Amino acid sequence: MSVNWADIVDGTWPAARYERLGPFQLRQGQGGGSRVSAANALRPAGDADIDAAEAAMQAMGQKRIFCLRPGDEALDAQLTARGYQVLDPVNIYACPVGHLTDIPIPRVTVFLTPEPLAIMREIWAKGGIGPRRVAVMDRAQGPKTGLLLRHNDQPAGTGFVAIHDGVAMVHALEILPDHRRQGLGGWAMRAAAFWARDNGAETLSVICTKANAGANGLYHALGMEIADEYHYRQLVEGESPT
Repeated sequence: MSVNWADIVDGTWPAARYERLGPFQLRQGQGGGSRVSAANALRPAGDADIDAAEAAMQAMGQKRIFCLRPGDEALDAQLTARGYQVLDPVNIYACPVGHLTDIPIPRVTVFLTPEPLAIMREIWAKGGIGPRRVAVMDRAQGPKTGLLLRHNDQPAGTGFVAIHDGVAMVHALEILPDHRRQGLGGWAMRAAAFWARDNGAETLSVICTKANAGANGLYHALGMEIADEYHYRQLVEGESPT
């Protein structure tokens, strides 16, 4: 099936508010990070359109940041000319859920939690995922669950999964340093696949920065394939558009 990956990201990791301004869709992230704060173009934009989007983002108290996907090459060039720098290029991996439901999950390895537990919030915080990003999870409207991972009878990691339009997307997968390289990331993805299947999703997906070699290797090893990609461009604070 054809998937609009921008819609899947917005549906499973939603901004606090969306606003159309000329050719742009603006996001108010309330401190939840680039993914819920970046503007994206819905049609070609002129210089005046970019000026207006910049002013609106600053009026929200946010950085001037745009999300660029395949097909946005013209806007990418316009922002480059204005001094915008590339930030966090990412891959979106996907596979049919059945690809990861072939092996049972070992007992007491992954627990599903409807609401984030205190220990999950602590693990996320250690990985830089604070309350404002947890608030993004709270805003997701479709089926969703938290994942609590255990290893050697200890809390070892956590993650979040939500479904939109038949696609489950894993976010905020965080393994504590002392428990890495134990296969927990793979079990988390498999647990997400079982949950996704049981909740009507056909596809499992996850977002990964291109710089994260370990995570990219994991998703390749699981048989997931790159389905889409995007990057941000951000104007460094203190600089003015040219």
